[in-house]
Amino acid sequence: MSKHLKYFRSSFGLTLLALPAIVFIFIFSYVPLYGLVLPFKEYNFEKGFLHSPWIGLTNFEFLFNSDLLHIIRNTVVMNALFISINVIVEVAVALLLFELGKRATKVYQTVLFLPFFISWIVVSYAVFGFLDSDTGIVNKLLAAFGMDPVMFYNSPGYWPLILVVAHVWKFLGYGTLMYYAALMGIDAEYYEAARLDGATRFQQAWHISIPLIRPIIIIMVVLSIGNIFYSDFGLFYSVTQDNALLYPTTDVIDTYVYRALRQLGDFGMSSAAGLFQSICGFIVVVLSNYAIGKISKEDKLF
Repeated sequence: MSKHLKYFRSSFGLTLLALPAIVFIFIFSYVPLYGLVLPFKEYNFEKGFLHSPWIGLTNFEFLFNSDLLHIIRNTVVMNALFISINVIVEVAVALLLFELGKRATKVYQTVLFLPFFISWIVVSYAVFGFLDSDTGIVNKLLAAFGMDPVMFYNSPGYWPLILVVAHVWKFLGYGTLMYYAALMGIDAEYYEAARLDGATRFQQAWHISIPLIRPIIIIMVVLSIGNIFYSDFGLFYSVTQDNALLYPTTDVIDTYVYRALRQLGDFGMSSAAGLFQSICGFIVVVLSNYAIGKISKEDKLF
């Protein structure tokens, strides 16, 4: 009996336990791969996938003949801001929760997690209530102090900061929960030894907590980097209310493709954009993992 067959038989129970997840991934991740022919075809509903005519790279001209560099810059820069600021804030909040009692932690976790379930449509109305030039809370406060109102929806320069704040607020609870769970897995003896040596709370967090959850931080960052060419459509489309005046800083690949395809209705072009984003994301993940391996081989994902 071969070595691989013996290993399979010895771990058959675990394989059976993972079978639902394997089937799920196969159906929803591998079976749809036949759709990769769409970017290279002029899709026709009557002829279907197989019989629609091949047109080569024509669908990609839709992307590369447009202002692609500007759109990619917005997408990558905004996602880089989301990733970096989210990690810093989420780790900091997780460390603060770790210092609290369990009862208080449950309350704070619930409060922090609630925004994750709120639709971007609802958030867009809340943001409008704060930033509207006539009735917004921010401009009302500015007027109360004798200051001129700020035309937020006419000024694209403010929106990178606004979108970062909205993104951090919405996803803070989810990310914090991941890091807090990692902190709970640290052996308490490390902290007891540090306290005996006279380490402060900050020193314990800096020299024990953060180094021990570093693998989780790296995994979360690398997974996020894989989607750096994808943007949260609801955030960039709904919160900005698709305002053309804000396009210089808020127009990303997803919103640009949506607006273009809403007028053209071409599935081939949409698929070409998705394939372009996937290939770029894959390349970035591989390069990121390679860079991590150069710094610390133990923290590489593959």
